[in-house]
Amino acid sequence: MNLTQLLDHWQITENPFRGEEARQDPVFLRLEAASQGGVNGNARAAELDSQYAPAPGVTAHSEFEKICGDIARPSSSIVFGEKGSGKTAIRLQLADRVAAFNKASPGARCLWIGYDDLNPVLGRFVDRGGGARVDKKTTVSDVLAKLRLVDHIDAVLTLVVPAIVDALLKERPAPSGSPPPAPVELEGEPRKLVKKMERSVRQDLLVLQSVYDRPEQASGAEDRTRRLRRLLRQLQPPSFFVWTVLALTGWALPAGVAYYAYSTGQLQLNPSNNMLWFFAGALAIYLLVLFKRSIFDRLRYIALGHRVRKQVRVSLRSDASHGRSLRQLPIALVDAAVLPMSGADDVRYAMLERLRRVLARLGYAGVFLVIDRIDEPTLVAGDPERMKSVVWPLLDNKFLQQPGLGVKMLLPMELRHALFRESSQFFEKARLDKQSMIERLGWTGSMLYDLCTARLRACRRPGAEPIALIDLFDQDVTRTELIDALDQMHQPRDAFKLLYQCLTEHCASVTGDQPQWRVPRLILEQVKKAQVERVRQLNKGVRPA
Repeated sequence: MNLTQLLDHWQITENPFRGEEARQDPVFLRLEAASQGGVNGNARAAELDSQYAPAPGVTAHSEFEKICGDIARPSSSIVFGEKGSGKTAIRLQLADRVAAFNKASPGARCLWIGYDDLNPVLGRFVDRGGGARVDKKTTVSDVLAKLRLVDHIDAVLTLVVPAIVDALLKERPAPSGSPPPAPVELEGEPRKLVKKMERSVRQDLLVLQSVYDRPEQASGAEDRTRRLRRLLRQLQPPSFFVWTVLALTGWALPAGVAYYAYSTGQLQLNPSNNMLWFFAGALAIYLLVLFKRSIFDRLRYIALGHRVRKQVRVSLRSDASHGRSLRQLPIALVDAAVLPMSGADDVRYAMLERLRRVLARLGYAGVFLVIDRIDEPTLVAGDPERMKSVVWPLLDNKFLQQPGLGVKMLLPMELRHALFRESSQFFEKARLDKQSMIERLGWTGSMLYDLCTARLRACRRPGAEPIALIDLFDQDVTRTELIDALDQMHQPRDAFKLLYQCLTEHCASVTGDQPQWRVPRLILEQVKKAQVERVRQLNKGVRPA
């Protein structure tokens, strides 16, 4: 007998225990869409028969509400979990919960920032050597050890600011095949929203764009600065106009002197000729104006751009690109106290405050910053020391307690073991007692039983009678025994492996002409023994999966 026959007998349209990764698991996505009522125009919920649609949160972990918190007043959470314990599923559920909240509260929405693809950030940081010279003896671990909290703040701003500028300029970034990490949606026309902004908020947005916007192949970020400045109705600095006018009209003075000398017959190359000295002086002044306007100012702003680029170590923009954008800012804002020209935390926190003020005028009252998949970047490759270098700078109480910012950190269990070896000074700085920390994302057998039953019902044909997970097993298998077997798996991924193996082993042990539709106790015991050993070896690191 094959597995398809068994599933057809139970009126199951697809194997509910085949998926192992939440992002590619259609059953989980369908369940989550049904529990959220199809937010964001999601049509997946329509695939479920409403009679058997799961109750909201049936697939969520019991700690989910603590992790999520109050979306209207975002707060930070730190979660540690084994591989397969459901961290990615929690991230997807958080995204759906935020989307549902935004749909119900259009005037006080929460911006979702997915800080879970760190490959570009770490790649740019390592390519630049962490802001220092790199020799042949320097390793990737040495460079990652130089990662600072301000680098993470810069990276987050490089995700959000381009999205805001795209929305205001009605541009779309190049398609990458994945959803944007910080999708910004405007409630109204950009010009009407900008018109309601105070002058200080417009300047805040212009400062953020000049530093954190992405480079464009065609026009350049400085061209986006010009177009954004016009949209915000921010004029060029007065000194820019003065020097531009002098450069365009300054030639008139030496030309006038030369014409007067020619018309009066005083155009003679004679050292005693005063008119010649007047002409030389007027020409020198004009050349100085040209030098100041065309060369000196450009080099000065390129030098300022270099100072910014030296500190913003996760950006692809060049010195010249930064310089041309900074040149369009008011003189008072081109200052080390405003721009990130050093490694000072205060300047970055001021940038976060500018972002908060801008988002408030665009209809966003809070921000969810979700950090996940720390072990997956190519430059980390699951190395605990490299993961520490990436995550530890983020464990700062001042950063995690920023008003309106909820940092959700979904971290691998290896970092929990490393955390407990840190000093008291580290804990005093992190103040993990304030961060809603969950030391281990654990699942009991009963929780896994309910989860698997929900998945089973979600895969039944519309109109079919609901069944429970225990119905797939023979009568000599009790609910308690099945729950105990699931309890030894500890987490959803391993529970799915156990049930999938039970079904396949049972189908392989019977013939198609004499089918048995329930899994006997013997199969459950054999598979449980093998799976428990697999989980033990996986935890010891002696097998891959």
